[in-house]
Amino acid sequence: MDFANSARACAKALRELFPETPLQRNDYLSAKYDADIWLKREDLSPVRSYKIRGAFNAMRKVRVAQPDQRRFVCASAGNHAQGVAYACRHFGVQGVIFMPVTTPQQKIDKTRAFGGPAVEIILTGDYFDQTLAAAKAFCAAEGAHFLSPFDDDDVIEGQATVGVEILEQLGQTPDLIILPVGGGGLASGVTGYFRAEAAATDFRFVEPLGGASLTVALRDGGPTTLAQVNSFVDGAAVARLGDATYRMLCWVSPDAVLLAPEDRICITMLQMLNVEGIVLEPAGALSLDVLPDLAAQIRGKTVVCVTSGGNFDFERLPEVRERAQRFAGLKKYFILRMPQRPGALREFLAMLGPDDDITRFEYLKKSARNFGSVLIGIETKQAQSFADLFARLDGAGFIYRDVTTDETLAAFLI
Repeated sequence: MDFANSARACAKALRELFPETPLQRNDYLSAKYDADIWLKREDLSPVRSYKIRGAFNAMRKVRVAQPDQRRFVCASAGNHAQGVAYACRHFGVQGVIFMPVTTPQQKIDKTRAFGGPAVEIILTGDYFDQTLAAAKAFCAAEGAHFLSPFDDDDVIEGQATVGVEILEQLGQTPDLIILPVGGGGLASGVTGYFRAEAAATDFRFVEPLGGASLTVALRDGGPTTLAQVNSFVDGAAVARLGDATYRMLCWVSPDAVLLAPEDRICITMLQMLNVEGIVLEPAGALSLDVLPDLAAQIRGKTVVCVTSGGNFDFERLPEVRERAQRFAGLKKYFILRMPQRPGALREFLAMLGPDDDITRFEYLKKSARNFGSVLIGIETKQAQSFADLFARLDGAGFIYRDVTTDETLAAFLI
């Protein structure tokens, strides 16, 4: 059976588990970009991400080929774990899910709730690579089957069902599909299906700036392990594209891959929450985050954005708001060399504008005799306010340093 027919068969089998996720026209985004913009709401699957599709299909295929195999293992701190847990309960098999010790309790609890008595959760390793190694060692010792989150042909086939549903639900060939990329499973599956069934559709791929594994693979001619990964977009922060997914994506032009800064994604998340009431995790907002970059290209076209996940812990909301303000230039942190003389603080405060609000004020060196270093955080309503403030500080001879985007200093001080 060819890839497209296999994907359709998988989509049909998936209906045992859950109905197709909605494809919704978004009037707000359509009006904003003068285009016909649709959202494929994978954030509304039973586990609030598309990962359940690949986990289900891979498990289904193994159960057919090896009926006696009743133990499945994965390593994940998020959506893949929840998809595997849900599938294990559906098939009545045992799942052993390895998670890093640092996994938030909320994600552990959700995985346990989806799997119930069908899953055992093992917390091991401070970092994911250690967790993955432990999971694979367990498989080798126990004869269990390892379920990869993306680097597996059956998982890719399962994720292709997103494409099957898009084409059926839309009833026409879209001009453009925008896909998030982590390990590449979703992008491989959807593009594989459309290239066979609707080749006129164009694609754009979006990676987090701090996890550009597809970009590097295309540059190097094969998967390359990134030296460092920013883990904020945890659903797509992958250090290395899969070998199987690279084979499916090696045709992609580097110009079709866009990078989304982590802090800018926070603005997109807040806009969708506040304007549309849609809760997206950072990875789930990737396809929407690049719409401003594509505004000229998509005008008048039919565009599908895959919102890949909505597993967002609202305890992270203050961090998301903080990152969004910093990216928009509405909040800054700087170190001020404050003269230790009467009236110096009053002089500084008088330079603040009417919309400038001090959110942090901390002496870093409390024993200074002539000058004291002060960490100051200021929030304002207009980005221009900071240019005006810094001009006033310069005019008065104050010495300061903006540390808002200094990752090293920010990690220690902010």
